[in-house]
Amino acid sequence: MSAHSPSVLALPSGVVALPAFLPDATHGVVRSVDSCDLEAAGVQAVVMSTFHLMQRPGSSTVRALGGLHRMCGWSRPIVTDSGGFQAYSLIRQNPKWGTLSDNGLAFRPEGSSHKVILTPEKAVRLQLSYGSDLVVCLDDCTHPDASEDVQREAVERTIAWARRGKQEYTRVLEQKGVPEAHRPLLMGVIQGGLSPELRRRCANALLELGFDVLGYGGWPLDAAGNLLLDVLAYTRELVPLSIPMHALGVGHPVNLANCVRIGYSLFDSAMPTRDARHGRLYVLPRGETMASVDLSGDWLRFVHPGDAKHIKSEQPVMPGCDCACCTRYPLAYLHHLLKVGDGLFQRLATIHNLRFMVLLTQRLAAAR
Repeated sequence: MSAHSPSVLALPSGVVALPAFLPDATHGVVRSVDSCDLEAAGVQAVVMSTFHLMQRPGSSTVRALGGLHRMCGWSRPIVTDSGGFQAYSLIRQNPKWGTLSDNGLAFRPEGSSHKVILTPEKAVRLQLSYGSDLVVCLDDCTHPDASEDVQREAVERTIAWARRGKQEYTRVLEQKGVPEAHRPLLMGVIQGGLSPELRRRCANALLELGFDVLGYGGWPLDAAGNLLLDVLAYTRELVPLSIPMHALGVGHPVNLANCVRIGYSLFDSAMPTRDARHGRLYVLPRGETMASVDLSGDWLRFVHPGDAKHIKSEQPVMPGCDCACCTRYPLAYLHHLLKVGDGLFQRLATIHNLRFMVLLTQRLAAAR
């Protein structure tokens, strides 16, 4: 890694050491845990979804409660997703949910008869009103297998939306007189699918507009579930190392480690917490510690507390782990909690996987 690659990201609610994994708190909560659990696990920041929060609890409620930090009892940084991924996962995948146009997303919230339009300007205004620390411009997210015509349209739309989003961001901050020290940062997202030409076109346009952070946009896996490492690497090379890059949607521990090696420093995904709730816990090979393990090899293992072999195990999930789960409870207890269906299992399992991700990013930071 170049010495010009930043080691921290200074945000209004705190400084984030890089690289960092940000759990998805889509609806304003990382499922199964509270803000105290997140702090104890060493989580530095979380990602919340503008698309979902504007529907429930609703933007007026978020503002009435003093913004996302006060509403959620979370004082550390919050990144707010723009809604671009939801445009892909809901609308592009199933047009009955709404429509995409050059003006933005049009959709009907669940249980409502009224159509909502999310424009690039509205996406930025909402995020600023929520008290976001890192605002993401609306983008047109695509699947890598989409046609060249679809990718080209998405790139041109993403560039236009980024331009409109930045203009609105500048207008609102100037109108409110926000001092530089309290300015939330702004992220643009690079689309282009598998096309080097389109990735370059999008990256160059966003660099010309000027953003604090840039994101790798589009579904990051191929049809077989493999990380598109070559495309991620090429996209990172298009951007100066002085600008941090967020590998949006990358959260598998091995994929995260590989992306750090090619210059990415921010990551988010629901995978580690979802795996935890379903009884898939991350561990290192027996006898290894996070300080000793070779992260270039076959280093990730999984523990499934529901397996019968753990019914009387006195061992923690991962020996040497300092999380609240491993330091206090044996695997046999997690097995018991899972079998009786108690929600404490999901909490303890989630705490462990999040602590594992934090320890992993700390190890990767030390190796830079």
